[in-house]
Amino acid sequence: MGWLLVAVIVVLNCVVAFESSQAASAGRPIVIAHAAMNARVAPLWVARERGFFSKYGVPTVDTIFVRGAPTLVAAMQANEVDVGYTGGTAVVGAVANGADLKVLSAFTNRVTYDLMVKPGIKTPEDLRNKRFGIQSIGGTVWMGAILALEHLGLDAERDKISILAVGDQNVLAQALETGTIDATVLDGVQSRRLASLGFPTLVDLNKYNLPILSSGFVMREPNIQKNPQLAENLLKAVIEGAAFSVSQSQKPSTLKILQKYLKVGDREAEEGYRDLVNGTDKKPYAAPAGVTNVVRLMKRSNPKVEKVKPELLIDDRILKKIDQSGFIDEVHAKYGVK
Repeated sequence: MGWLLVAVIVVLNCVVAFESSQAASAGRPIVIAHAAMNARVAPLWVARERGFFSKYGVPTVDTIFVRGAPTLVAAMQANEVDVGYTGGTAVVGAVANGADLKVLSAFTNRVTYDLMVKPGIKTPEDLRNKRFGIQSIGGTVWMGAILALEHLGLDAERDKISILAVGDQNVLAQALETGTIDATVLDGVQSRRLASLGFPTLVDLNKYNLPILSSGFVMREPNIQKNPQLAENLLKAVIEGAAFSVSQSQKPSTLKILQKYLKVGDREAEEGYRDLVNGTDKKPYAAPAGVTNVVRLMKRSNPKVEKVKPELLIDDRILKKIDQSGFIDEVHAKYGVK
């Protein structure tokens, strides 16, 4: 009977540990922060609105917008934010300076912007000596801009293209419209509006699979080790959120969520939905090539980032466990995602 007593004690200890974990979560909501305000954040918003976090055992989750990925990453290091839903530039920079961050997953692994220009610019060569607006030096929009110029055979320094930190995508669109800048890269919700006003789309970058780490699911390594089940449950919720988001059968609900969080009307939500569907990867593995591109471009101004290797930054063991269990295929089948 001794073995039975031991088994009962082990089970009781597991129950107590689980209840303690749940109580801790109930005491302080899990905070997931994003630094972008665009339709590709929809998997996170949908997971909250549709109750997927509660479904997977995490009943109290707050999703917040933090203006600027560096601020978001700093908040993670201070344990004020539990998960970052963010691009790779700030994460790589922080890890180069000793941060213990890991990328568990990435829902977008390529540049999805449109390269928009003022009327009169018709060829890549016309961008020489022009003003190219971005959100911030070193940010994801900046990286998309540099990769776009590389794709076109251009170099900002050699071709005297002035890279100007102007503001977020709304501000960038306004700056192009008013002539403050000559070119920028924008999500479709902004670029298609400008196109309707006569501003040319020089390149649809989504067609060219330019690798970049974007919309990543990022956590501190000690927190992953402390509670891998929490990390798994959170990731499952967002994966189902992504499947729901791109499901045609759930499109009306997703459009309402986009309108709520982006504070836009029907047309803008529809445009954002197109960006979401085009930019979301079905199997959200973080691509090493995206990390390599981030490091390659960032080391021009910060040589320390060269030590950040994809195999050290990406930790996809939890995602592989989820995938190998059949979970991702099951939620895709549930929502008719092909």
